[in-house]
Amino acid sequence: MAFSSFWKYCAPLSLLLLLSYSQTVRGQAVQAENVTVLEGGTAQISCRLQNYDGSIVVIQNPRRQTLFFNGTRALKDDRFQMVLFTPRLVRITLTNVSVSDEGGYFCQLYTDDTHHQVATLSVVVPPEVPTVEVKTEAVEGGEVELTCVSLRSKPPATLRWVRDRREIAGVISQQENGKTVSVSNTIRIPVERKDNGAALSCEASHPALVGQKRVRHYSLDVHFAPTVKIIHPQGILREGDSLSLTCSVTGNPLPRDIQWSRVNDTLPERAEKTGNILHMSRLSQSHNGTYLCQAHNNYGRAADHYTLLVYDPGAVVETHSAVPYAVIGGILALLVFTVICVLIVTIWCSVRQKGSYLTHEASGLDEHGEVQEAFLNGNDASQGKKEYLL
Repeated sequence: MAFSSFWKYCAPLSLLLLLSYSQTVRGQAVQAENVTVLEGGTAQISCRLQNYDGSIVVIQNPRRQTLFFNGTRALKDDRFQMVLFTPRLVRITLTNVSVSDEGGYFCQLYTDDTHHQVATLSVVVPPEVPTVEVKTEAVEGGEVELTCVSLRSKPPATLRWVRDRREIAGVISQQENGKTVSVSNTIRIPVERKDNGAALSCEASHPALVGQKRVRHYSLDVHFAPTVKIIHPQGILREGDSLSLTCSVTGNPLPRDIQWSRVNDTLPERAEKTGNILHMSRLSQSHNGTYLCQAHNNYGRAADHYTLLVYDPGAVVETHSAVPYAVIGGILALLVFTVICVLIVTIWCSVRQKGSYLTHEASGLDEHGEVQEAFLNGNDASQGKKEYLL
């Protein structure tokens, strides 16, 4: 009877204590926070505790290696540091983060029941300045193939080609390299001589760049055959004068070897060649001839010529006259033809006018004769005229 009374009063109290203990145990919990960090940066991994009663707290890396045991370092990796350990928050830092550190970090609370949460570490890899690869050589009249490459990024970078602020459509490809991605953008464009030196750019954009871009600038290098033009002075060249001829050469690559020569003859003894300039002093009749400048590169050759005529001091004919003789002859022929035509028309008009005068004069004589005959014959004029007509 006494035992029954004791149990009647003690049982509810024992149950209350048991429930209180159970709630305390179940009340302890841990929460982890996900972290995103740039490669090379510093990550903060935090474990938040609830109702912590001094139980064991363990932090492990993605390979389940223990980093810290109740605030004590367990793994010899100096990049990990315990920066905070309180009943509410445990925090560690990881410096110089790489993509190999990516994964889930475990925050474990050992009580009667083990509680754990995973903090996921994500590493973002922004692209470096892209590189440009020339797949095919740019030759005048052909096509050039250019590839813009971003070797590492995570997530994949976006590449685009731009010329004169306009995007050039290309072929984009991606290749995974472990946890990072290699991205390329290839374009093929036709090229001409005028495109040599044209500016293109390859732009890489990425979420980690926050609106900025990594840009690689590229200038088109178009190869083409040379052109040659001899620049010479204008005017009359007389004996004793000096002459300098300049050989203006273009081409890519620019020809280095410029050759001067005289057609069907050798260069004069006093001719001096300095780079692309041919200089001759104290000109004489012996310098006359056609001078030739030639240049070549791997894509072709070109030449230009100049004919030199040296005159006596009294000569008035200019070398390389600007007016062709055929044009002068044509003008003279046209003038002669015009004069002849004017003369023919004048003579024709004169003859026509003289004939008209003689006709009127004869008509006047006829009338005078009729009157005279009528007077002599004593007949009227009409009858005389009638007989005259019959």
